[in-house]
Order: sequence, then structure tokens, then C-alpha cells
Amino acid sequence: MGAAMTFQTPTMTRHRHLPICMLLAFLACIAFVAQAAPPPASAPGTSATTVITHPQVELKTSLGNFVVELFPDKAPKTVANFLQYVKDGFYDGTVFHRTIAGYLIQGGLYTRDLRPKRTLPPIPDEANNGLSNLRGTLAAARNPIDADSATSQFFINVVDNPRLDYVGNQSGMTMGFAVFGKVVQGMDVVDKIDNLPTGPEGPFVGDVPRPLVVIESARLIGDAAAPASEPVSPVTGQVPASAPAKKKSGAQH
Repeated sequence: MGAAMTFQTPTMTRHRHLPICMLLAFLACIAFVAQAAPPPASAPGTSATTVITHPQVELKTSLGNFVVELFPDKAPKTVANFLQYVKDGFYDGTVFHRTIAGYLIQGGLYTRDLRPKRTLPPIPDEANNGLSNLRGTLAAARNPIDADSATSQFFINVVDNPRLDYVGNQSGMTMGFAVFGKVVQGMDVVDKIDNLPTGPEGPFVGDVPRPLVVIESARLIGDAAAPASEPVSPVTGQVPASAPAKKKSGAQH
């Protein structure tokens, strides 16, 4: 009888192992769900890559059109200020009133009769942003004494002008001029403007291009992470533009 009491039928064996089979099936289901579930979204403050869009503005002028790409990640206040003027239609009908061959062209304030328009309040200087005044870059024009005096005027460098870069906070002269964009299409138009003959006109003793180049319109044409033509360096946010056109002789400075 003792031997009979220790004997187990096949049915009894299956019942004893049933909980183990159920456990294995449960673990298999968990593994399947874990593989099928999408990865969790990155929490705020994590190292997830953020794409910075670079707005582009097309300026149509009486001498041709060009496109500038703006760098809000480097100069947010200056870009926002420029875009506000663009959205307000402020630049329509203004002129490039200053051109210095082999140096820069400047505009964005004066009308065809060289009268200044009323501007928004000046903005803080953002020249210490790591960008250099290289050929083709767009920078905020300001009073040379007061760094925080930029309003609507801007200039485009036609050559590399590192002397206009930020050096230190000692004075307005050392604080530099804030680069906030770059010409990505139509640099040849900028060179044409730079090559115009100049002279005195209106309130200016010189450097006024003849004829005056009118900004017929300035319009936002969309946001883009990459420029329309030349690639922008992810390190510095800029690249040198193509070589300048041949400069006019006998230019006034």
C-alpha cells in the first residue's frame, strides 16, 4: 500500500506543472508588449535634438532681388526686430542710402527723398554671439557710440570685415555690430549695388549710390533649417560667400 500511495498518474503530473506553464506564457506576453511599444517621449530638459528653423526674407530691389537667411538661435532679439519691420511693410519704399566699395552697403531707414522713417524703439546689442562680419552677412547698423541703439537699419558686408566684430565691453567701438543673417541668394545683386558710383546727396556728404537703389518689398518666404543655396556651418552658423565682383575704380570712402 505504501508504494501505491507514492505513485502519480499522468493527470496528477499535468496539474502540478500547470502554474509553471501559465507563468511562462505570462512572461512571453510581457516581452512581446515591450518590443511592440514605442519608445517613450523625451521629457523636457533632456538631450533630445531640437531643430532650429531659419526664416528667410526676400528683398526685391530696383536693381534685382536677393534672399537673406536669419539666425534666431544666435541673435533672437535682432531677428525678431527685423522680422517685425518686415511684417509691418516698413522696408517697402526705403533705399540703400550708403555704399562703400569693398566694404558694405547700408539701408533700411530712409525713403526715396532721403527722409528717415519713424522706427520702433532700439534693441539691445547682440554682437557677442560668436558670428563674424564675413562677406555676405547681414548685421544691425547702430550708433557707433551706443551699442544698444540699433533700430531698422542694417548693412551687408561685401568683404570679410572682422574689425566690426565684438571685442569687449569697453566701449561702443569695441562691442561690435551684431550679425543676424546671411545672403543665401542674389549676392551678385549686392555686388551690383556696391559697385554703383556714389556722391553727396540730401543730408549726406558722400557714399550715396547713384541712382538710389529702392527696396520695393521685403517679404518672409518661409522657415527653413537649411539655406536656399550655400550650406550654413552648424558650428559657426555661417560660411564665406563666393568671391566678390570686380570693384569700381575711384570709389569714395
